[in-house]
Amino acid sequence: MLSKKLHEALNAQINAEMWSAYLYLSMSMDAEAKGLKGVANWFYVQFREEQDHARILMNYILSRDEEVKLQPIAEVRTSWASPLEMFQDTLEHEKKVTAMINNLAAIAAEDKDYASSNMLVWFIDEQVEEEESAREMIAACDAVEGNKFGLYMLDKELAARTYTQAAPLGASAE
Repeated sequence: MLSKKLHEALNAQINAEMWSAYLYLSMSMDAEAKGLKGVANWFYVQFREEQDHARILMNYILSRDEEVKLQPIAEVRTSWASPLEMFQDTLEHEKKVTAMINNLAAIAAEDKDYASSNMLVWFIDEQVEEEESAREMIAACDAVEGNKFGLYMLDKELAARTYTQAAPLGASAE
């Protein structure tokens, strides 16, 4: 059984993951509208990953015989001046998500809820990867700043990113 505090925080995290998905879908659509199909692809993969993260949390709550409470998703920004600005916003957003995941881990530890603590390890590790990926993309965009050919090549490289369904050990995102 989940504590009331952890149950509410997990449901809030589901909403945050869905908001993240919506944000990355918006970034994908903005990039595509600007002819940056590779950047659009990178953010579309992020969109799908965030949906998986929400589903993993939903499955976990249900496995603990608790109710998933879906809330409305707040509006997201719809345009950015450049891919660099998109990735900078991505890093700042992922830092906020990391803080939320860390808060979940703190609540689980406080509750001595070892099952939840164990499940959250995957999310903690995932956030390290998310922030690192955003920093790498910022560096790549900085490297091609003002170079249209460089942006073209980066966009082509990002078009090759593929989606891999996310799932923590022993769990399913389906």
